[in-house]
Amino acid sequence: MPPPLFDEKLVQQHLDRAQGNLSAHDVLFNEAAQALSDRLADVNRSFISVRDLSPFPFLKETAPLEESHYDLIVSNLALHWVNALSETLASIRALLKPEGLFLGSLIGGESLKELRACLMEAELSVTGGVSPRISPMIDLSSASRLMQHAGFHLPVVDSDSLTLTYPDLFALMRDLRGMGQSNALTERLRRPTPRAVFLEADRLYRARFCNSSGRISARFDIVYLHGWG
Repeated sequence: MPPPLFDEKLVQQHLDRAQGNLSAHDVLFNEAAQALSDRLADVNRSFISVRDLSPFPFLKETAPLEESHYDLIVSNLALHWVNALSETLASIRALLKPEGLFLGSLIGGESLKELRACLMEAELSVTGGVSPRISPMIDLSSASRLMQHAGFHLPVVDSDSLTLTYPDLFALMRDLRGMGQSNALTERLRRPTPRAVFLEADRLYRARFCNSSGRISARFDIVYLHGWG
């Protein structure tokens, strides 16, 4: 059996570390939370028993976890760190009442494609090898299949893109750290990366993905999940 994709203990450490200063790095979470709230507002029914499975909850939790208990379960930007996403979605569906609703968001698509490309090229140039630094991203078709496999009724999967800008690669990496989104891949490099790698990656990033204001652009694709128990 292959090793898990993510080091779950490290994921939690990253999220715990980010908790204290999240307000300085919460743009992505706020955007996704607002999109989930907008989707919820379109549902013409009330929800009594609610559970928020987000890393930084934006809805109040009202009950302990119990199967077939919840009218509504929400997860904002947490599921992209799950090792067994199919099983996790099936577990979420089991927690819903027969007419309960699940709304979720996760980072996917072509998110951070610029950073991925520049880091890979820079590391290969400087060290002669490449190590995993950016998580693989789920696409819409895969997310849709997983929702169906988990047993959700009337599953809907869609996505939005958000582009954030930064003065340089180092500011982008600080923001990812501040979001709790640092590298937690099990197969990540376990020794310090030479600074020359990041300097070269920053040079490549500026050369290829710099806007008219002299800032680099970073793309984030947010995948939204909607399904009934």
